[in-house]
Amino acid sequence: MKNFVLASLALLTVSAHANLDQISDDAAAYAVNTYQDAQIHTLTNLVSYPTVNKEGVATPSNPDFISFKALLKMKAAELGFDYQDLGYTVLIGMGQQAEKITIVTHGDVQPADASKWQQSPFKVDSTSEPGKLIARGTEDDKGAIATALYAMKAIKDQNIELDNRIELMIYLAEESDWAPLEEFMKIYEQPKYAVTIDASYPVVVAEKGWSLIAPTFSGTSNQTSTYVSNLEGGAFVSQIPEDASAILHNATEADIETLNSNIATLKDVKVAVTEVNQGIKVSVKGTSAHSSEPEAGFNAIAHLAEAFKGIELEDNSDGQAIEFINQLIGLDLYGKQFGEIAYSHDFMGPMTVSPTLLKRKGNDITLSVNMRRPVGKTEAQLKQQIDSALANWQANNTVQIKEINVIIGTPMLLDDAPHAQALLDIFKHFTGDSDAGFVSIGGGTNAKLFENAVSFGPSMPGKKYTGHSEHEFITVAQLKLNLKMYTAMMIKLGNM
Repeated sequence: MKNFVLASLALLTVSAHANLDQISDDAAAYAVNTYQDAQIHTLTNLVSYPTVNKEGVATPSNPDFISFKALLKMKAAELGFDYQDLGYTVLIGMGQQAEKITIVTHGDVQPADASKWQQSPFKVDSTSEPGKLIARGTEDDKGAIATALYAMKAIKDQNIELDNRIELMIYLAEESDWAPLEEFMKIYEQPKYAVTIDASYPVVVAEKGWSLIAPTFSGTSNQTSTYVSNLEGGAFVSQIPEDASAILHNATEADIETLNSNIATLKDVKVAVTEVNQGIKVSVKGTSAHSSEPEAGFNAIAHLAEAFKGIELEDNSDGQAIEFINQLIGLDLYGKQFGEIAYSHDFMGPMTVSPTLLKRKGNDITLSVNMRRPVGKTEAQLKQQIDSALANWQANNTVQIKEINVIIGTPMLLDDAPHAQALLDIFKHFTGDSDAGFVSIGGGTNAKLFENAVSFGPSMPGKKYTGHSEHEFITVAQLKLNLKMYTAMMIKLGNM
């Protein structure tokens, strides 16, 4: 009798699981058939607000963010969800259940150089490259917001019962300032499960730690020997720079020969050399990318420095910065020239080291070197190795760096999250990729602030991530696939 009861219970469990899978499939199909056009329309509206945080202006007081939140409030009411404006954070919820599932996104975006876009970066361009929706925020992370809203709406339309509340969290300073969210998380009740939709598929269970080395060089030139001025490059710290330039003065014939020889070796970038007043301007055009994936771009700053390799330059700020890049970084992506800081992890991969921004203030130049570090070294050990490399460089070059800012971020490895396998199964089901597995990324999402958060999309494995680049887009086909998978995800986790 006991065995019969157990077998019956097992059969009921299998049947319930099968029914839930069928419900998810039907709801996913309904979501796409009903709301694909609506999510594109909503994404177009979300993108139209240039939600770039500005220094000196608090996010809740920024008119662009105020208007953006007004749109979110209107959409929440239209779709039948509750809405909370908590300053830096917006919560849009479905259901009043005691336990909740938090879907984590962000509504702020990185700056965009309008000169590099065929249309305004804050207007969806669907015509330049058919099948793509090109605009700032389409992939990072407004596309995900639109998709999540209509996944929730599809579930609501179908009257699908959930055991857990679904709560969409939209943070508004993810790209620039995590402090307000860190404070908010002290009072926010941890959810049963959390999923960030601000990264990659299949399922991200590990994220490298966002880190920074930012030396400030200070020095003037006597302008009697070969020197460089007007060194500039990069747009923001978390982007592989697309442009960099400098002016070379008092160059000898030997310097020119070295310069031309170096430029001839730079195959992955475009280099322009033009005569200007009292000098030669060298401009490099690279390819921008998210700095968490430096291999996806070609770093204009690093290649510019390479062009001056072997030319003896005066120790003004510009010359110091160029020598620093050439000696400690070069064209390598992994810190192998930077003392002993390079290391790798079997699952998370190597630490990456990229010069991303040159910022001038008077005669001073600050170079931002963005690092993404895996687990495998303690913060103290890495800090000691960075300090040692910097001290040795200064001694070897008889240079005193004016100021050094070092930030060492904490990596995350969460390969035992209770809902990770469920998400992986959803990905396999909707993509047909039976070999898909858990992955690690170089980027850092707000998943780190939750007890058991993993990331689920919105970008596909094997495809270049375009967020933070000057050619950001998401495809119409990807939005459709995301809508299917996010609908199924919410149903699955909503009943776990």
